[in-house]
Amino acid sequence: RVLFRSVSNKGLTMPQSPIRKLVPFAESAKKRGVNVIHLNIGQPDIKTPQQALDAVKNNNINVLEYSRTEGSEAFRTKIAKYYLKNDIPVSATDIIVTTGGSEALSFAMNTIADNDDEIIIPEPFYANYNGFATACGVTVVPVVSKIEDNFALPPIEDFEKLITPRTKAILICNPGNPTGYLYSREEIQKLAALVKKHNIFLVADEVYREFTYDDKSHTSILKEAGLEDHAIVIDSVSKRYSMCGARIGYLVSKNKEFIATAMKFAQARLSPPTYAQIASEAALDTPDSYFAEVKTEYVARRNILIAELE
Repeated sequence: RVLFRSVSNKGLTMPQSPIRKLVPFAESAKKRGVNVIHLNIGQPDIKTPQQALDAVKNNNINVLEYSRTEGSEAFRTKIAKYYLKNDIPVSATDIIVTTGGSEALSFAMNTIADNDDEIIIPEPFYANYNGFATACGVTVVPVVSKIEDNFALPPIEDFEKLITPRTKAILICNPGNPTGYLYSREEIQKLAALVKKHNIFLVADEVYREFTYDDKSHTSILKEAGLEDHAIVIDSVSKRYSMCGARIGYLVSKNKEFIATAMKFAQARLSPPTYAQIASEAALDTPDSYFAEVKTEYVARRNILIAELE
């Protein structure tokens, strides 16, 4: 007798999140009275900016309508001003608001790659990149960064020897999750030269842009001259404003064909959530003092951890 097979090969090969699969065990332990310290999930315990919470609480919406597919014009205009404040010149038309940075990355992969195409990613990398790639039919090609080098960018020759006719992009996370490494301007320029040479994309997950320490500064790939057709940025409000539950991200690129194509994937899911956009738009008014306090807190925690490890 032939057994009925109800799920796809893609579904069978889809990896479980190594982060999320621990949640049921943690919840079970809590019910037994066990004190659980969560090191598995990136959920800040920093307070969400009050103006973001108040914007939802105090709104006077009578009909909770769809928003525009790409996100409201007012919100995208305000996002563009945030980037300009960080010396990143983009316009509202270069931005698609997404349901979290995860959706932004899925849209990016589907837009630039066909089944079995390849994306090179420095390893170790955020575990869910594997899940996004599997769902999109993309093959992840890892290039190893080493703890002995503080997880710095691997030699550019290591990237180049992995490039094949199926290579569509290099994906980096900057600052890195899980390594915390911050790529230097020189490292970004090396990657920029490589993707231009081979006519592929450079995708940068920049959701941790604000979290740089020891007087170091972040370099966005969107600042690189001549990279306009190649640069794609994944962004999110989740960690920046401690708003993980809002599920609001951004897909940003000056490549008009890329944005127009990604819009078709966005249209298939109709629109990002309205209330979350309201909260996220208000969060953009968060004063710099908030980030100064957050950074001070994170530096103190980092220093305690390092001191105890040593």
